[in-house]
Amino acid sequence: MSPQETQAPEGRKQQRTFNITFVIISAFVAIFGSIIGIQLITTLGISPNTSIIGALIAMIVARIPIRWFLQFRNIHNQNLVQTTISAATFGAANSLLIPIGIPYALGMPNLVWPMLIGAGIALAIDVFVLYKLFDSKLFGSNEIWPSGVATAEALKAGDEGGKKAGLLGLGIFGGLIGSHFGVSMSAFGVAFIGNIWALTFFGVGLLVRAYSETLAGVDVNAIYMPHGMMIGAGVVALGQFVFILLGSKRKKEKAAQEAALNASAETSPAEPSLNPVEKAVSHVYSRSDRDVKRAFGLGGLMYVGGAALLAVMGGLIAELSFWQLLLFVVFAAFATLVSEIIVGIAAMHSGWFPAFAVTLIMLLLGMMMGFPPVALALLAGYVAATGPAFADMGFDFKTGVVLRKGQNVQQELFGRRQQLKSGIIGFAVAFVVVALAHESLFSQDMLPPVDRVFATTIESGLSGEVGMQLFLWAIPGAIVQLIGGPKRQIGIMLSTGLLILNPLAGWAVIVGIIIRAVVLKVRGPESEKTMYTLAAGFIAGDALYSFFSSVWKAR
Repeated sequence: MSPQETQAPEGRKQQRTFNITFVIISAFVAIFGSIIGIQLITTLGISPNTSIIGALIAMIVARIPIRWFLQFRNIHNQNLVQTTISAATFGAANSLLIPIGIPYALGMPNLVWPMLIGAGIALAIDVFVLYKLFDSKLFGSNEIWPSGVATAEALKAGDEGGKKAGLLGLGIFGGLIGSHFGVSMSAFGVAFIGNIWALTFFGVGLLVRAYSETLAGVDVNAIYMPHGMMIGAGVVALGQFVFILLGSKRKKEKAAQEAALNASAETSPAEPSLNPVEKAVSHVYSRSDRDVKRAFGLGGLMYVGGAALLAVMGGLIAELSFWQLLLFVVFAAFATLVSEIIVGIAAMHSGWFPAFAVTLIMLLLGMMMGFPPVALALLAGYVAATGPAFADMGFDFKTGVVLRKGQNVQQELFGRRQQLKSGIIGFAVAFVVVALAHESLFSQDMLPPVDRVFATTIESGLSGEVGMQLFLWAIPGAIVQLIGGPKRQIGIMLSTGLLILNPLAGWAVIVGIIIRAVVLKVRGPESEKTMYTLAAGFIAGDALYSFFSSVWKAR
């Protein structure tokens, strides 16, 4: 055991090995999460955030007076449990069941098993890429990742008690009440802790989508404005990523010198702060530019391999010419990378991830390329398998970062590896559950609703007019993203808001930003810690209400 661990409080030590009791309990929690995800995605079309539920389960298990369960009093082990159930829920519902439901909805049941294998491969690559990218310049651990913060605050409040627990409890109560009356309290909470520029454009997008038809007589969704703008913003975002990675050698050397100074500052015993202003200062990334290049390079090659295997298993060799097959494989790999980047950016800044919309955009582009229905079904499923797991693991890693605040880089990376192991348990269990349950579900016509949307889109075809609309709207999307730059991501966030029909969420974001500005003006920066904890409570309360109300409706 390292000196740092021997000096840490009992509840703060990190678990070094996964003993059999820990793995068994994690597996049972993952089964529970998988069932919840499958039930809700097929009945209501949603998959709730179960991280808070996992944290509560871990806290309850820790109170059982049996020696085997004492290890769950460790807050880091509680974090591993919530990581497992969260991975299982999103893995089963979004990354596995939705993809395999697309070919079934199109009357191609013979493609279900090839799609399940392909989706499993895409899911594994998705998690690998996020693990290698998290806490890099592109996906920094110092960014907000709202759901991750909320889960961390819940775990800390249960571990520490005191004023923090009181503030969090008050926030959770407010989140429950607001959610009961239809207010998006997660959006309201995010407004207090996220990037103001990104969230302002997100809120504007939500309001434009909600009221454009009423005020201007134009349905922005019908003219493909959100989709086109997301395409343009996404292309520019990719270019910005490349620009960041290809920075001059002089800038890299300067950054290395600053990182060395910051690293020495971080090893001081001062109490770490969750202040959103302080978090952006003196941050040392644990992933280098070289790590990012290797992640995209290796991830891209693996996506190409996965797409090629899916094409073979799906019989596309007989359906497509050699050049069409090559285009399918390359485009499928490209689309999955773009999907996880766009979904990851949106999740990192707002807590929302437009996975369905991004998949639909890639499907529309595939239709413009002239792929036949079989290829389109496999393409949509392959892309749909990525994104949700990327965002969910980002939230979970953020939870770990908050809980491990003040530890050195080696301890942080060790803790993140432990979370990766817990996530793998969740995803593996989710794969088994979906493999065993899908035939029974589909025989009862229990398909995720979005699968019927994908199927209808493929069956109805695409006109040349739609392609022109996508191109024209891509131009303003690209311009907005270019103006905002890679830190604000306003093009991606504006497009995300335009893709979501939720007027109350739009008002919640705007009102939250106004309140935040007023409080900062009146009480100063020292009020941010209080707002941070309350905001985490709002988000947690919204997640709890969403979960239990969904379970109640689905019974």
